[in-house]
Amino acid sequence: MTDPPPRRRFGAGVVDALPLWLGVVPFGVVYAVVGRRAGLSAWEIQVMSLLVYAGGAQFTAVRLLAQGAPRSVLVVATALINLRHVLYGLSLAQPLREARPGLRGVVAFFLVDESYGLGTRAYLDGRGSVAYLLGAGISLYVAWNVGTALGAVVTAAVPDPRSAGLDLVFPLTFAALLAPLLRGPANRQAAAASFLAALVSVPRLPGGAGFVVATVLGMLCGLRAHD
Repeated sequence: MTDPPPRRRFGAGVVDALPLWLGVVPFGVVYAVVGRRAGLSAWEIQVMSLLVYAGGAQFTAVRLLAQGAPRSVLVVATALINLRHVLYGLSLAQPLREARPGLRGVVAFFLVDESYGLGTRAYLDGRGSVAYLLGAGISLYVAWNVGTALGAVVTAAVPDPRSAGLDLVFPLTFAALLAPLLRGPANRQAAAASFLAALVSVPRLPGGAGFVVATVLGMLCGLRAHD
C-alpha cells in the first residue's frame, strides 16, 4: 500500500484538529477580553495573534502590559514561557530532517501545544508527516484568530473570564489531548513529575520560570525512566 499524498495528509491534520476548535476559539475570546481590559485596541490584539500566535505568551504579555511592566520584563517572561518549543523542536528533529529548511520554518511557526500533541500521536500511529503537522497547525491558527476576532468584537458582552469558567477551557482541552499519550510508564512518570513540580514552582516563580522548571524536571524524569 502506497503512502497517502501530502495533500491528503495535510487534510487529515486539518480535520483532526477541528474538535480542538471547541477549546481554542473560547480561549482566543478570553485572550481578547483580557487584552481589551489591559488597554490594548482590537487591532493590536488581533495583530498579536496573527504574528505571535502563542496563547500563553500573549496572555502573559497583556497582563504585564496592564501592570505597567517594562519591556525587558515582558520579553524575558514570554521567552521563558516559549522555551518549551525548543523541546518540541528537539523531539521532532528526526521526523522533520528531510523537509526543506524553509518548510521547517513554516511548520515551526504554526507549531503549538495542540498541534504538537496531534502530530506526536500521529507519528506514533504511523500517520505522521510534515504535511500533517502543517495542516493541524494551520487549522488551529485559524481557530485562534477567529476566537481573537470574536472576543475583540464582543468584549462588552463577555463577562469576567474567571467567573464564567472560560479560563478552564484551554487546560481541560490540552489534558484531554495529552491522555492518549500516557500509555507508557515513562510518559506517565514524566507527566506526574511535571505536574507536581508545576504545583510548587508556578505560584512561587515569576513570569514563565515555574513552567520552565516543571518542563525540565518532567523531561529529565522521562529520560531517566527510558534508561
